[in-house]
Amino acid sequence: MLLKKRSRETAEVPQAGMADIAFLLLIFFLVVTTIDVDTGIGMQLPPPPDPEQEPPPIRERNLMNILVNAQGLILINEEPASLAEVQQLVMDFVDNENRAQDPNLAESPRQAIVSIKTDRQTSYEIYIDMLDEVIGAYRQLRNEAAQREFGISYREYTNRVPREDNVIREMYPQNISLAEPDPGS
Repeated sequence: MLLKKRSRETAEVPQAGMADIAFLLLIFFLVVTTIDVDTGIGMQLPPPPDPEQEPPPIRERNLMNILVNAQGLILINEEPASLAEVQQLVMDFVDNENRAQDPNLAESPRQAIVSIKTDRQTSYEIYIDMLDEVIGAYRQLRNEAAQREFGISYREYTNRVPREDNVIREMYPQNISLAEPDPGS
């Protein structure tokens, strides 16, 4: 007796359908996925001014001019300063009524404006360092105010209070003017 061996058919998975599904899934994830890229400087810009309305007059004592030249030298109101001094000078200027009470500095934090102007040849690092020092001065002032008024840090305060009810932000509005750089030589 000869037994005939049956050839077994092997089970096959259709490959063409799997490739189509994989391709569709790839397209779906490419379309749906967002990639977070944190670049640039996170600043909230004011609304554009009304072209028919004249800008309000600014008293000279309420304006702090910071100039960074092409060599990275810093002039604050035409006086040389180091980068390490900038934060304290900005804090004294903005919070003049609670600190120095100098008649040549800002009348109140709401009226104080810090203007930063650079040269086109100024290195980007120095510009960012200068901006960090000025923003750090405001952060320090807000933190001190939150400690004084509520006994918590400004970060904790902002986590508890909605942005529109933030009284500390209203006490120390961040009035920073970034002027067009000089064309340089």
